[in-house]
Amino acid sequence: MDLLKSISKKSMQSIWMTWEAVFEWFTKFRSASCKKYGICKLVVRRHHGKSVECHDGEWVHSGDWVGELHLDNRQVLKFSKELGPDRAALSTARMLRKSMKQISVAMETDPELAHVKALTGITLLHRGIIHGLGFELHPLESKGFRIFSTYYLRLLLRVLHPGGKQRMQQNVQKLVPKMLLMTRQSLLTRYRKEALV
Repeated sequence: MDLLKSISKKSMQSIWMTWEAVFEWFTKFRSASCKKYGICKLVVRRHHGKSVECHDGEWVHSGDWVGELHLDNRQVLKFSKELGPDRAALSTARMLRKSMKQISVAMETDPELAHVKALTGITLLHRGIIHGLGFELHPLESKGFRIFSTYYLRLLLRVLHPGGKQRMQQNVQKLVPKMLLMTRQSLLTRYRKEALV
């Protein structure tokens, strides 16, 4: 029975990775550029939806350029298989911090990122993996997008995380998607010194 579950999960993971490859291909057509920094993919696109006030007083308005962050789930899955869920989470967090340092350098040196006003992302794991990285958390304003993101990201967690099903059952009420946000200036202020280390 356990063998069948293992085979089934591996099949689902393979299907998911194929879907992500297709999605990434389509993403290139809806963005100005797609770049990779360590474990992060940065999709440069325009912000859509309501204006958002950031903690430092900056505003992100509809039409402003933002850098949309996506974790490289292929690397996350590899960590999970090789290290187990707990060590994989620590490794992912360390890699994510390194990526943020790389992005902060690129924000000052890459002309294609000169107009990016903020970094954004959508995640369920705001209680753990992004702790201490400097992101603000904002609710998803659009009800339809919030519902879609909830089901999509919960399915992602269930498929890719070694204990995803159990985690879903234990913490389903806490697994609510949030928008991550960090203004350009906040990013540079926080990571400029770290990037030099």
